[in-house]
Amino acid sequence: MALLTAETFSLQFNNKRHVNKPHYPRKALLCYQLTPQNGSTPIRGHLKNKKNHAEIRFINKIKSMGLDETQCYQVTCYLTWSPCPSCARELVDFIKAHRHLNLRIFASRLYYHWRPHYQEGLLLLCGSQVPVEVMGLPEFSDCWENFVDHKEPPSFNPSEKLEELDKNSRAIKRRLERIKIPGVRVQGCYIDILCDAEV
Repeated sequence: MALLTAETFSLQFNNKRHVNKPHYPRKALLCYQLTPQNGSTPIRGHLKNKKNHAEIRFINKIKSMGLDETQCYQVTCYLTWSPCPSCARELVDFIKAHRHLNLRIFASRLYYHWRPHYQEGLLLLCGSQVPVEVMGLPEFSDCWENFVDHKEPPSFNPSEKLEELDKNSRAIKRRLERIKIPGVRVQGCYIDILCDAEV
């Protein structure tokens, strides 16, 4: 498996509200780990948007593996952005058709979280046995350990970077929890702006 560079991890999983200068595009990146229930070695990989969204490429990748449907698999995905509404529906349909897969999604940032349509996509996933959570220290650390090339020393202190990501994720976690509260979804976006200004 080709690994991410430390710089790519640092830039793309960066969960600050605003990107510091010099500005750079925060791209959609999906790291996945598929663990067979029989204890076999996990299968790992990462995908980015290329013609199709990373989530659609992930679905196609899993389908192409020809997995044994009598075997259960735990699938964990780390995303730089939470899925868009269209990808949310595709993921739900995929999991409904593949009951042998147990999918968990962790996102570093929420994509257009203030828009009702995008909130509905997140709620669709959460209500369809596909938990969507915000990455915290355990997830950032797991992603760093298993998906990043450590041959070259990074230009930053990894421990400090992981702690920074974890600290930034707290406001994002609160935002997602508010989205999950019925009747507060749209109004919550205005509260988010005030909370983010305090972080």
